[in-house]
Amino acid sequence: MRRALLIAGPTASGKSAAALALAERLGATIVNADSMQVYKDLRILTARPTPDEERLAPHRLFGSVDGAVNFSAGRWARAAGEALADIGERPVIFVGGTGLYFRALIEGLSDIPPVPEAVRAEIRNKAEGRPTPELHDELATRDPETAARLNPSDRQRILRALEVMASAGRPFVSFLGARAAPVLAPGTWAGLYLAPDRAELGQRIDARFDVMLAQGALDEVAALAERRLDPALPVMRAHGVPHLIAHLEGRLTLDEAAARSKLDTRHYAKRQFTWARHQLSGFRWVAPEEAADEGARVLQALRPVCGGSRLK
Repeated sequence: MRRALLIAGPTASGKSAAALALAERLGATIVNADSMQVYKDLRILTARPTPDEERLAPHRLFGSVDGAVNFSAGRWARAAGEALADIGERPVIFVGGTGLYFRALIEGLSDIPPVPEAVRAEIRNKAEGRPTPELHDELATRDPETAARLNPSDRQRILRALEVMASAGRPFVSFLGARAAPVLAPGTWAGLYLAPDRAELGQRIDARFDVMLAQGALDEVAALAERRLDPALPVMRAHGVPHLIAHLEGRLTLDEAAARSKLDTRHYAKRQFTWARHQLSGFRWVAPEEAADEGARVLQALRPVCGGSRLK
């Protein structure tokens, strides 16, 4: 019997606090739906739940992936399905800010076959040190249709398209029509989107980044930088990482790095609002302070459905 509450929202909107309050009240398991909080390398900078918070309720898929791994939405969907199988009948709360993860839960993703690690490593090794526009030119030669859809500066998506072409022998866009089954069946879930006041959210983003620095975010980024990972990896593009690395390398002052990181995060929050408005039509928008009570109401109103999670 499966009942799931999905809590989405822009960064710093209070999603984790709402999820924890609900989990304690309802005996639920919290499952991460944030693409940066999956990585173990950045607990502070990605605002992952603290060890004390994790002891208050079961948490899954937080800090479970090494930063050297390119953890795609498809891989997350498979991990989420496996977590649901382990959790059993217990209520589940998915919480995070990654819209594509929520689409995987309720709609399914394009059915792109997994890329073998050997192929991925080969493509990444060959790309190391090469300018992104040059990689785009290579993709245009091998897969012109996909290349035409991508920005020549979008290194991560260009590499992904090259990997798929190399492993499957087919253009990336040829897989976009078919979809894998959603992780959650219709009727088994309810969704909330936390929508704080925009001005207040900007202030919360700035204040939270200052707290992160005080808690040791710079040391966390320094340890990550020492690993010399591919700059195109998701963990290396987490908000704050590029600018704090620039500070560590002497290219920015700490104040400059913090200001740019805060600005990037505020812009990201704005994009999250826009994306959700168009892509998460089944979600109820609520003020953060109403999330716990509203979440309890809608979750308890769901009729449990046998076999509520499925995964292709």
